[in-house]
Amino acid sequence: MTRSYVIRMALSALAAGALLSASACGISGGGGEVKEAGKTGKVSGEITFRTLQLKPVFTLYVQGVIDAFEQKYPDVKVRWEDVPGDGYNEKLVADAQAGALPDVVNLSTDSFQLLGDRGMLADVAKLDGQVAKDYVPGAWEQFKLPGKGDGVYAYPWYVTPEILTYNKVLFEKAGLDPAKPPTSVEEFFDYAERIAAKSEGRYAAFMADPKGRLPGDWQKMGIPILSEQRDAFTFDTDKAVEWVERMKDLYAKGAMPKESLLKADDINQLYGGGKLVFGPGSPGFVKDIKQNAPEVYATTQVAGAVTGKLGHIGIYAQSLGIKKDTKHLDAATEFAKWVTNGPNQVEFSKKATIYPSNANGLADPYFSDRGDGTDAETVARAIGAGQLKTAALDANTPVQWTNQVGDAVVREMQKAIKGEQDPRTAVKKAQEEANKLLAKTARK
Repeated sequence: MTRSYVIRMALSALAAGALLSASACGISGGGGEVKEAGKTGKVSGEITFRTLQLKPVFTLYVQGVIDAFEQKYPDVKVRWEDVPGDGYNEKLVADAQAGALPDVVNLSTDSFQLLGDRGMLADVAKLDGQVAKDYVPGAWEQFKLPGKGDGVYAYPWYVTPEILTYNKVLFEKAGLDPAKPPTSVEEFFDYAERIAAKSEGRYAAFMADPKGRLPGDWQKMGIPILSEQRDAFTFDTDKAVEWVERMKDLYAKGAMPKESLLKADDINQLYGGGKLVFGPGSPGFVKDIKQNAPEVYATTQVAGAVTGKLGHIGIYAQSLGIKKDTKHLDAATEFAKWVTNGPNQVEFSKKATIYPSNANGLADPYFSDRGDGTDAETVARAIGAGQLKTAALDANTPVQWTNQVGDAVVREMQKAIKGEQDPRTAVKKAQEEANKLLAKTARK
């Protein structure tokens, strides 16, 4: 349920690290300052390929992909470098400023924005207009940039969708039907209120920290996050105030662990200990519970993500960007497509709890097999894959909602949920601060 927090947690084993917001990193200049490379029709040359924290667990897999590519294109040499998650964005900034970005670079959503906004990445749709059909539409669309038309500035790589996970035994104890999970934010809150009333403090419904819920919850409730021109935040509405009032009320009634408002609690431990009804909404979490808390895993049920009025689900995606002024554009482009093709993404997904962004890969029967319907991990994989095929993806987090904006909004929400300021003031102040940050970014 908790979209961005959950999904980022789910991928943390692959791509962890503290990431700075684009606006904080200080790459100056805009698109057009970096000279755009051109294709020659010859796939050759030495290119650098940077991944984010894949060694040593996935060394054999990645090296195998590289070896196969070099066998197909003997005039290409791929130099692979893998870097830690901590400080990844700072390193990208330093490399960009020094003109030393890798030819093909692994980008998270945050780092994609960081380089894309500054015109450091090649438009892959322009390089190969036919390639879009190879990817899941929602994943492909995610790497467009506001104000830059139909340009797409990275190849989608592995993704993780949002699903719903819950303890069906606790569900039943609260008088709820496990076969009827919530489908809207409002209904989710209704369920949480009922759980709080029935549990009498023995367990809670969900984590209090609003960071993982926003702006996803607001969009699912039909609250406009941005103006039509996407140049100003517009979430200061009665509906957003209603969301805060509901969170405040649920917090007071014990629907959430008190300490979790500031993320002091470990959600895996709480859920695995039978103290929480709703777990993180990611397939990777289900696998963790299976390994670490088998008794609770036996009571875990999964369902499609809460979508509400928006009808979207959240995903967290990794991508491969092409250095805009690479000397070997043909080789870099073919290699990025090779890494993200169907067979290679399917193989990767079977080694980690991730999903292909490649449409052909996602069509592999492995992702639709629900088994006998009793194993939560298997069912979660099928649910996640099914949602990826059809849903609009990750619309819950526009690129304007940077880490700085999120932190500023969350600070005001936390005060209101604790009762330290009234909800309407909190929403108003949050929007004012968010717009200050947005304006500051625009001036850079």
